[in-house]
Amino acid sequence: MSRMASASAAVQLSQRLAQSGIRNPEVLQVIAQTPRELFIDGALTHKAYENTALPIGSGQTISQPYIVARMTELLLEHQPKQVLEIGTGSGYQAAILAQLVPQLCTVERIKSLQIQARQRLKRLDLHNIAFKYGDGWQGWANRAPFDAIIVTAAATEVPVALLQQLAEQGVLIIPVGDDNQQLLKIQRHGGQYVSTVIEAVKFVPLINGDLA
Repeated sequence: MSRMASASAAVQLSQRLAQSGIRNPEVLQVIAQTPRELFIDGALTHKAYENTALPIGSGQTISQPYIVARMTELLLEHQPKQVLEIGTGSGYQAAILAQLVPQLCTVERIKSLQIQARQRLKRLDLHNIAFKYGDGWQGWANRAPFDAIIVTAAATEVPVALLQQLAEQGVLIIPVGDDNQQLLKIQRHGGQYVSTVIEAVKFVPLINGDLA
C-alpha cells in the first residue's frame, strides 16, 4: 500500500468511525493520521483499514478500530495527564493514546510483541511512552497513581492492583468477563469505585501470572 493510499484509507476509516458514533474530534483526527498497516503483519496489511480485529501472533490481536476509538474517547473525557495501558500488543492503541495524552506507561507480558511495538512507536517518533515487560494484572506500582488506566484484554474480574493504582477521580476502562464480556468504566472516589457498563465487547483474555 502506497503512502498516499494508506493516508486516504486512514481518513476513510476515521469517517466510518464517526458514522458509528465516535464523537471526539481529536480521536478521529489521530486515527485519520496514524498508519494502522504499520502495526499489522505483511500478509494482512490489505485489511489494515477494515473495522475489524486482526491477529498479530502469540494468540493476540490488534483491536477493532471502533473499540480503540471508543475506549480512547471514554478515557479522554477525564483529561488524564498520566495513563497506564495494560497490554501493549501491536502498539496501535499506544500510538493513538501517545498522541493525545502527555505521558503513557504501557505494560506487555509477551517480550516479542513488546520489542516489535517499541520499534514501531519509535518509527512514528512517539517519545512520551514508558515500556514495562511484566504481568498486567499487577499494573505498574512505582509509576502510580494514574489518572486513567486502559486494559486491552478481558479480565475475569477487575484486578485489585489496578484499582489501587488509580488517582483520586481516576478512571479504569476495562473489558470484564469470559464468554459474555462487558466494557466497564470504573471511577475512583476516595475508597469507593463507581462502575458503569458501556457496551458488550469481545477481547482476548488478560493472562495472569507467567510472562512469555
